[in-house]
Amino acid sequence: MKRFDILTIFPEIFDSYFGESILKRAKESGAIEIGTHNLRDYTENKHRNVDDTPYGGGAGMVMRVEPIYNCVNSVKNSSKISNQSLVRTILFSAKGKRYTQADAERLSKYDQLILICGRYEGVDERVAQNIADEEISVGDFVLTGGEIPAMLVVDSVTRLLSGVLGNVESAVYESHSSDGYLEHGQYSKPEEFEGWKVPEVLLSGNHKEIEKWRNENSKDGF
Repeated sequence: MKRFDILTIFPEIFDSYFGESILKRAKESGAIEIGTHNLRDYTENKHRNVDDTPYGGGAGMVMRVEPIYNCVNSVKNSSKISNQSLVRTILFSAKGKRYTQADAERLSKYDQLILICGRYEGVDERVAQNIADEEISVGDFVLTGGEIPAMLVVDSVTRLLSGVLGNVESAVYESHSSDGYLEHGQYSKPEEFEGWKVPEVLLSGNHKEIEKWRNENSKDGF
């Protein structure tokens, strides 16, 4: 079983996405376990504030290091995984390393992923320096928080786990399964729609020719 622990101030955001389709089945089968943790529960002030003004001035508010530190420690202390080398703590950040399929494959080897979702203007830099093992960005753009990146990581890692997908080839022969590989186009019924036809070779039943077509219509095909 793989365990995901998501640190956020909006834990309810995840209920819908994780309650459908493949991720729902993966949870029900015991392939994965997902825990969401409200960072406001780990503050040490009566107002449960998780943010404050930045030192040195500037626009916006910054997420405080204290509740994130407390929450990560709580998650680790309650973990059933004794080998900490199999636990990875990730901070989502616009200045992080660009996330790729290779990262999904790498992270799938860990038993537990702790995912820190930032908000506001940013997160106290001491989180990146002392708490997170790495910073990840999902693209060259800015989001309002790390919740969507957390969903992306949970989804992309989960589908690589043994037994999660119905067909093992689904995760092997698809775009980005190797560097530069982009999968060929897919077709289904009807054979013709609005004058748009399925390529004849795919209807031929000739598996050798079909494989040839697929390779020719993939980038850097197998």
